[in-house]
Amino acid sequence: MDNLVLEHAGETSEDFLMYTSTFCPYCVAAKRLFASKGLSYREINFDQHRGMQRTVVKETGHRTVPVILDLRGEQPMFIGGFDETNRYLA
Repeated sequence: MDNLVLEHAGETSEDFLMYTSTFCPYCVAAKRLFASKGLSYREINFDQHRGMQRTVVKETGHRTVPVILDLRGEQPMFIGGFDETNRYLA
């Protein structure tokens, strides 16, 4: 991870950082998963921040949404998308 993702992670006290898009069923599923586990998240919607997705893809290597990071440890940890997060929290 590089500057932008780490900057966003440092700006929140939530449990997770999640990059989303407006019409994304996996993003909705991730929000429901976090709610069911009592976990908080900061959402940044790519549709409201043109050009940001290209930077996040470059920094994480993850091309689809959601892009999810666990912020509960010492350093932000990139998890992946919904499927990876679902397994991670199982």
